[in-house]
Amino acid sequence: MTAPLIVSVPGKTLRNAIGEMDGVEFVEWDFRGPAPRSEFDIVITPYMGATDKLGALAGVTTRLVQSQSIGYDGVENALPAGTVFANASSVHETSTAELTLALVLAAQRGIPDFVRAAAEGRWAPARHQSLADRTVLLLGYGGVGKAIEERLLPFEVTVVRVATHARSDERGAIHGIDELPDLLPSADIVIIGVPLTDATAGLVDDAFLNALPNGALVVNIARGAVADTDALLRSAQSGRLRFALDVTDPEPLPDGHPLFALPNVLISPHVGGASTAMMPRMAKLARRQIELMQRGEEPVNVVLRT
Repeated sequence: MTAPLIVSVPGKTLRNAIGEMDGVEFVEWDFRGPAPRSEFDIVITPYMGATDKLGALAGVTTRLVQSQSIGYDGVENALPAGTVFANASSVHETSTAELTLALVLAAQRGIPDFVRAAAEGRWAPARHQSLADRTVLLLGYGGVGKAIEERLLPFEVTVVRVATHARSDERGAIHGIDELPDLLPSADIVIIGVPLTDATAGLVDDAFLNALPNGALVVNIARGAVADTDALLRSAQSGRLRFALDVTDPEPLPDGHPLFALPNVLISPHVGGASTAMMPRMAKLARRQIELMQRGEEPVNVVLRT
C-alpha cells in the first residue's frame, strides 16, 4: 500500500477549501511553533509575512514548499539548502489587476474627492481626467502585467509595455527597461508591477519621477521598496504628480505618515490579492501540486531551488 502524501496547511480555511483527497494526510501548521513533523511532502506557507517565518523549516525535510504569494523577494536567503520553492502564480493576477484598475479609475475620475465631500455633506461636482485616450506605461509584463493590460485595453487607452528585456509579440513592441528615460515623458499613467530585485529596488526615484509630465499618475502594485518613499513624498507634496499606492516602504505605513494626508495620494493597504477569489484559486493550485506529486510529475510554478 502506498504511503499517503503528508501535506501541511497553515489553517482550517485553506484546508476546508482543498477538500478531501485520496492518499493525502493533511497536517495544520501555521509556522508559529515548531514543525509538528520532521518530514512533509508539501508545505504550504502562511499567506502574509511568510518570508520572516521560513526559518521554521530548518531541520524539516520537504519535497516542495508552496507559497501563497506571487512575489518571492528575500525568500532565497531564508530557505534551508536543498529546498524546492513554488510561488502562487495563477492565484492573485486577476484580483491584483482588478484593484489596479480600481485605483486608476478612482484617481482619474476624482472618486476620493467625491467621497471626502460626501463625508462633509457637500455636493461637489467637478470635471476630472478620463482614462480613455491616456497613455499608460505598464512597467512589468509578467502574469500580473498581462492581466492588467487585458483590462485596460477596453478603456481605449494606449498601453506602452516595458519588461526587463525588449522583445515583441502579436500586439507589437515590448520595450526594455533601459528605454525608460525615453518613455516616461509621454506617460500619463505609470503602473509599476515589477518584482523586487537588486535591480529594481529604488527604481522609482527622483530622476524617474522628474521625467514624468505634470499631472501624471503613478500606481504601485508591486513592492513598496521598488520606490523611494522620500522621492514619492517630495513629488506628492509639490502637487506635480499623483499617486495610487497599494504597497509602501515601510509597510505597513506608520500611522500619521505624511503621505496619508495628501489629497493627491490614494493608499490601499496591500490588498491586491485579498479578495474572495484567492482561497478557491489557492485550493485549486494546492490540489494540482498534490496530484502532480502523486503521479510522480514535476510541480508547477517552481521559482527557486536552493
